[in-house]
Amino acid sequence: MRENPLVLHVLGARPNFVKAAPVVSGLAGIGIRQGIIHTGQHYDALMSDVFFADLGLPEPIANLGVGSGSHAKQTAALLTGLEEVVLGHSPDLVVVYGDVNSTLAAILVCAKLGVPTAHVEAGLRSFDRGMPEEVNRVVTDALSDLLFATSPDALSHLANEGVDAARVHLVGNPMIDSLFAALPTLDPAPVRDRLALPERYGVATLHRPANVDSPETARELVDAVREVARRVHIVVPLHPRGRARLAEAGLVSGENLSIVDPLGYVDFLSLVRGASLVVTDSGGVQEETTMLGVPCLTVRPNTERPVTITHGTNRLVTPALLAAAADKALADGAATPSGDLPPLWDGKAGARIARVIAAWLKGDNLSPAAQAVPKG
Repeated sequence: MRENPLVLHVLGARPNFVKAAPVVSGLAGIGIRQGIIHTGQHYDALMSDVFFADLGLPEPIANLGVGSGSHAKQTAALLTGLEEVVLGHSPDLVVVYGDVNSTLAAILVCAKLGVPTAHVEAGLRSFDRGMPEEVNRVVTDALSDLLFATSPDALSHLANEGVDAARVHLVGNPMIDSLFAALPTLDPAPVRDRLALPERYGVATLHRPANVDSPETARELVDAVREVARRVHIVVPLHPRGRARLAEAGLVSGENLSIVDPLGYVDFLSLVRGASLVVTDSGGVQEETTMLGVPCLTVRPNTERPVTITHGTNRLVTPALLAAAADKALADGAATPSGDLPPLWDGKAGARIARVIAAWLKGDNLSPAAQAVPKG
């Protein structure tokens, strides 16, 4: 390894930015040279640029601007753009995050170029290969040199897939690091006032292909959300993906229902912090509501984050059962996580990841953190 190694981070969508910020900060604190490649998978400034400011991320060294498109077209554009940037900068390590197409493309490019990689949020599994994200997770973990797991169940999944335990480190959840850092600034009142919301309200975020791509499924989901809105005002920061389909299905502003543009990181979490319940199909929101103690109803048949159910406030529901589940959540009032928070969700995951990366760059033979829960 060269004397002044370079680490590049590939970021493509909102959750990537939130997970990367603590890692970038941790590496900066120990003097590691690094840069960010913004793939532009989220081309809407409200879904990407604002997160750089909210999270204190440095300006990217490259913005590929790939935008949207089918999985094949988007991934093809990512492969071409990422190969050029990686070849131009010759990084010693490329860090990828989560399970979006940018993550998959970066892993494939680096594997073929012989560039080492690290995957933050390794080992999460829904066991549903119908989810594009599940395919991305499995391939990414198979090809990564360093795997950073956010929860103990991920360790079992990786072991079952034959991943060498020496490559795996249980480090906690950097998304929770970002939430810890933001907590003092999370005030629901200004956002609620700006959006003209009542004091009691719910939040909905919906964008998964399985929920929004089929007109029939989208209609069923929209009808269920509108039924919940008969009980409590619902605000929907509408993701660009599926916006038109959901609007066609009837998800438009009206009595007790507010459709708004995507929000920045601080504004969105402020809104969630003050909510009586959250309806979502997002993985990251399941984790954020677990930390904030807000009742979360996840409209999916499965989750790659079961720890948000066993240690948090999350519940899986079908559209048919959404209204009844909302009734219960509203009747129960403010939720608290069941028992302790998941292991190592303590705001120090980014620092742990940075220490492992720094040692790896030096060639130190670390004992895998998967063997024991690290302290501090």
